[in-house]
Amino acid sequence: MRPNEILKHVRREPFRPFRLHLSGGASHEVHHPELIYVGRTEVVVAVELGSDDVPERSAYCDPIHVTHIEPINGTKPKRRRAKRG
Repeated sequence: MRPNEILKHVRREPFRPFRLHLSGGASHEVHHPELIYVGRTEVVVAVELGSDDVPERSAYCDPIHVTHIEPINGTKPKRRRAKRG
């Protein structure tokens, strides 16, 4: 996925938490826009916060490996039903 497409989700007002899905099957949740860095060749997501809200661990991936993004607020994107013929 292009970095600017990921940034659209990060910069959305109001911010809506989302999950990044990667080509290898992993996924990472982003609950706050300050917990993700998006660059041209790297995406860094804080995946484990300490008790003081300072990240203890981060995940690094290439934006090209982000296959899709979905909201994690309990709603799923609506899918169009196929017409039966």
